[in-house]
Amino acid sequence: MKICQPHRDFPYIACDAQQLSAPQPHVEGQVRQISKLERKAAHIVVPIDGKPIYSGERLIAGKDNFMPLSADQLAEIEAQRAQSNPTRRVVAEGMEDHLYTAHQVLDHGFVRVIDYMGDDAAICQAARVSYGKGTKSVQNDEGLIRYLMRHWHSTPFEMCEIKLHVKLPVFVARQWIRHRTANVNEYSARYSILDREFYIPAPEHVAAQSEVNNQGRGDTLQGEEAARVLEILKADSARCYDNYEAMIGQDGQQGLARELARMNLPANIYTQWYWKVDLHNLFHFLRLRADPHAQYEIRVYADMMCKIVADWVPFAYRAFEDYRLGAVNLSAQMVTCLRRMVGGETVTKENSGMTAREWREFEAVIREG
Repeated sequence: MKICQPHRDFPYIACDAQQLSAPQPHVEGQVRQISKLERKAAHIVVPIDGKPIYSGERLIAGKDNFMPLSADQLAEIEAQRAQSNPTRRVVAEGMEDHLYTAHQVLDHGFVRVIDYMGDDAAICQAARVSYGKGTKSVQNDEGLIRYLMRHWHSTPFEMCEIKLHVKLPVFVARQWIRHRTANVNEYSARYSILDREFYIPAPEHVAAQSEVNNQGRGDTLQGEEAARVLEILKADSARCYDNYEAMIGQDGQQGLARELARMNLPANIYTQWYWKVDLHNLFHFLRLRADPHAQYEIRVYADMMCKIVADWVPFAYRAFEDYRLGAVNLSAQMVTCLRRMVGGETVTKENSGMTAREWREFEAVIREG
């Protein structure tokens, strides 16, 4: 019988799937039986770091977590995916495949589509109403969408909306929430007890502070130093959660209020929220957070969302890739220098009129590739 590769952070136990009527709680150090519901929902669990956590009738159960969704959430997803409702509204076939399915991100996080409105045609429909009866020629849909993107016409893109369910570390959420044009409802630690789930970076993402960028990371830590840092992260996370549970109080203890006990938890604990945004503002989010300079932990969420959006509105996403994600912004000085270079003049940092940092950024654009 094939044994799946253990998770890199915690000791996992291989468990045989059983046809049980309800999920059973996992007890550390014991074999965990898997319900029929959890086994059927295995399509939502995808590899972590390329290592499978589900294989056929075998599930890997962990010390702190065995899959990114709770049993109640699995039941909800199973019910939602079983529905098939006739509708007159616009349906994007590529997006229908994503509905309710959780795409795993980081070690315990996920992104899943709850609902959406509109498609590429909806963008064109909104744009063409501006033409009125005076329209003499109508472009094809992709050509029109590319024109709108190229000339920064945002309103037609705002006609499409998406609602996501996201599970993410708190420190990532605090970056994410800076995008204030969305509607957000977050898991409340005043009403509920947070799960024992913490983001622990993979060794290749444990890096030192950058020497040239005050808000970025530099070289990856190696050997004993990386191991030391990871051990501190794991120990601190476990200790903080143990104290959180102790402060809340159990077995008849009065304990501390949940809204106060939570203040001791670290920023790498996971939270969840529902996040609804229109396509224009989603593209703005992705332009910043899918950029190579964005922090890795939020960039992987943006990368997953890019894949979803590409299936939802393929024309709009291709235009976004060309005119936003893959494009560069040049200052007036940079454009002048570029014209001088095209004219055969030798342009250097000294005669460019740019600061040292501007010149580095300009060189990165014209020399890349």
